[in-house]
Amino acid sequence: MKAQSRSRSKGLALLPAMLLLLASCGSGSDADGATGETTEPTETTEPTETETPEQIHEDFEAAVFDNPTVIDNEWFTLTPGNRLVLSGFTVEDGETLDHRIEFIVTDFTKEIAGVETVVAWIEDYSDDVVVEAELAFYAQDNDGNVWFMGEYPEEYEDGEFIAAPAWIPGIEDARPGIKMYANPDPSLPPYYQGWGPAVDWSDFGRVESIGEEVCVELDCYETLLIAESSLEEENIFQLKSYARGVGNVKVDFRGDDATQEQLEAVEFGPISASELERYRALALAMEAHAYEISPDVYGKTPPMQ
Repeated sequence: MKAQSRSRSKGLALLPAMLLLLASCGSGSDADGATGETTEPTETTEPTETETPEQIHEDFEAAVFDNPTVIDNEWFTLTPGNRLVLSGFTVEDGETLDHRIEFIVTDFTKEIAGVETVVAWIEDYSDDVVVEAELAFYAQDNDGNVWFMGEYPEEYEDGEFIAAPAWIPGIEDARPGIKMYANPDPSLPPYYQGWGPAVDWSDFGRVESIGEEVCVELDCYETLLIAESSLEEENIFQLKSYARGVGNVKVDFRGDDATQEQLEAVEFGPISASELERYRALALAMEAHAYEISPDVYGKTPPMQ
């Protein structure tokens, strides 16, 4: 699901070079990559698009999550029963395809790495066919930062299940990352949004601007712009615009991105009780499948509640 998580196939090939850079440079200026030791804004030189991250992950402590399932960060608010739909297109092998992503906040929670998380159900459609569906896990710390606490995605081809590259913090060296800071600012160094070395998941982001007006089908908003990439992608960035109280309202790209994904928000708000029950059933069915096919990763987590 590219608008939600980037490609995972080759990212760790750059890890040795990144660690050498860390050893030689310490925790100085960053590029479109990792965070520093604190969530507070820090001085940093303007990065170039070709630099690599210097640090792998934010410090994570389960003890600083007193009420983690209340996610009221103004840029990434997760209210159970809300649905956000983005629609647009992607390019595959030179062919332009309709693309839609549905992000539903369920009323399930799940413990991950000692922290109770909110469970989102996400579906990715290409030409009205589901190509990926996933359970994604989020938690908010006491400072208001929203953490990405892992995911279980299932990928499909011609309607058939083909892979489930799950990463769960605390398992196979995976670590949580920051999805959204409480006070995002362009002065912040780039930050990892999670770390899943077993499936080459190495997404990172950088706050680019705040305050630009963006108009989409849903409405016009004053937005926060975050550029995202992964270790395998050189000079390729996904540009996500966030609106207060809504979330991701626009997706664009920069660089030689083969998929050229462009999406905008077309629907946002609470769903009916019957719709929520349908998504609950889908999430439970996926979790049952996850326990069956991923015993060494997802199988080590407690059931959703």
